[in-house]
Amino acid sequence: MESKPYNRRQFVAATSAGTLAAATAPAMTAPAAAHRTASKLAVRGGTPIRTQGFPGWPVWDPQRDEQLVLSVLRSGVWSRAKVVSQFEQQYAQLLGAKRCLATTHGTTALITALNALDIGVGDEVLVGPYTFVASISVIFLSGALPIMVDTDPETFLVNPDKLEEKITPNTRAILPVHIYGLPCDMTRINAIAKKHDLLVVEDACQAWLAEIGGKKCGTLGDLGCFSFQNSKHLTCGEGGAITGDDDQVMDRAVSYHDFGRGGPRLGSKCRMTEFQAAILLAQMQRLEQQTQRRWENATYLTSKLQGIPGIYPHRLYQGVDRAAYHLYPLRYVAAEFNGVPRDRFLTALRAEGIPCTGGYGRLNKAPFMEHTLSSRNFTRMYSPEQLDHCRAQIECPDNDRLCSEAVCFSQRVLLGTKEDMDDIAKAIIKIVENREQLV
Repeated sequence: MESKPYNRRQFVAATSAGTLAAATAPAMTAPAAAHRTASKLAVRGGTPIRTQGFPGWPVWDPQRDEQLVLSVLRSGVWSRAKVVSQFEQQYAQLLGAKRCLATTHGTTALITALNALDIGVGDEVLVGPYTFVASISVIFLSGALPIMVDTDPETFLVNPDKLEEKITPNTRAILPVHIYGLPCDMTRINAIAKKHDLLVVEDACQAWLAEIGGKKCGTLGDLGCFSFQNSKHLTCGEGGAITGDDDQVMDRAVSYHDFGRGGPRLGSKCRMTEFQAAILLAQMQRLEQQTQRRWENATYLTSKLQGIPGIYPHRLYQGVDRAAYHLYPLRYVAAEFNGVPRDRFLTALRAEGIPCTGGYGRLNKAPFMEHTLSSRNFTRMYSPEQLDHCRAQIECPDNDRLCSEAVCFSQRVLLGTKEDMDDIAKAIIKIVENREQLV
C-alpha cells in the first residue's frame, strides 16, 4: 500500500499553519494542483470538486447477458431446476467450497443455515452489532438469543478480544459478519470457537470473493451465507446462498429450504428461481474483475487519506488478501475537526460531488430488541433471568461511538478510476482546509 511522506502530527501542524496543500503535494497527483489552496466550500456556494457522477449499478449488458434469461423465459420452467443447479456448482467452485445451496434471500440463507445446525430455543449466538438488521433478526427468528459483542472501531468488525467474556453454558455459535466485505479475524474467531466447542456461521452477505489467509470468506466456518440483493456485487435483485463442506449439514439445509423434503424435518420454502440463477450467472462473468478493481481503488484511496486530521480509514486484519468493499468506511472524529458534527461533514462532502452515507445505526439499541425479548413467544420460551442476560449485553460503547463517526462510500464509487479516488481525497482535503466554514 502506498504511504505518504509525512505522519499525522506533521499533517496537523501543516493544517494549523494553513499549509495543508503543501504538506500533501508529494502525494497528490497532477489534477489536484488546482485545489491546493483554500477556497470556498461548495456547501457555501463555492465550486464543487466534482460535477460528474460515478458508475451506475447494477451493470447489465443486453447482448451478453440476456440470452440465458430469455432461454429460461421461453422454456416455461421457471421454478428451481437445472439453471439453479448450474449456478450452485459454479459458485461453489468459485469460492473453493464443496457445496452451495441457492436461496431466495441472504436472510433466508442465514435462517436455513441456523436451522441446519440445529440452533434454536435455549441457544445463545454471539454477534457484533455493526451490521444489517438481518444478522440479528435471523437469530431471533430461529428462537435463539443474540448476544452482542462490541465492535472494534478501527476495523468496523466484531472485536475478537471481547468474544470469550460473553460465552456462557448456553452459547452455541458465533456469527461473525464480514460487514462491508471486510474480512473478520477468522483465525482468532475459529480458535475461540474450537476452544469452547462452538459452531461458526459466517455472514458473508457482503463479502463475495473477499479473502483472508488464502481462503474465501464464507468457507472459513461451518457454513457461510451470501446475499444477492439489488445493491450487492453479485445481484439478481433478491437472492442468497449457503456454502459448506459437510454433506450431512448441507443435506439438512437442502431439505429445510424445500418444505423438509428428503428428510423428517420441518421445513420452509426458500427456493431460488431459474430467472434469478440466470441473472447471477451473467453477473458472475464480471465479478472477479470488478472485485479486483474495488480492491485496488480502495487500497489507493486509503493511501490518499492516511494522515488527514480527523479522518481515520478502516484497518484490515493481518492476513487479509483482499476485501470486497461493499462499502468503503472511514471514521470522522469531530473532536479533531474543530467539533464540527459528522452530519455537516457529510453534507459538505456531498456538495463537493462525493456521494456518502453515515453507515449503520445503533442496532444494539433498536426498538425491535426489547419488543422481541418482551414478546409473548420469548417470555414463554425463556426465563426472566435469561432474557435479562440478553438485555444486559446490548451495551456496546465502542459500537455506539463508531455509529456516530462512520463515513462510507458506496461500492459503485470504487468501480471508477484512480482519478475518481483522487477527487474523493481532494474533496476531503478541501473541507479540512476550510473547516471553519462549517461552524
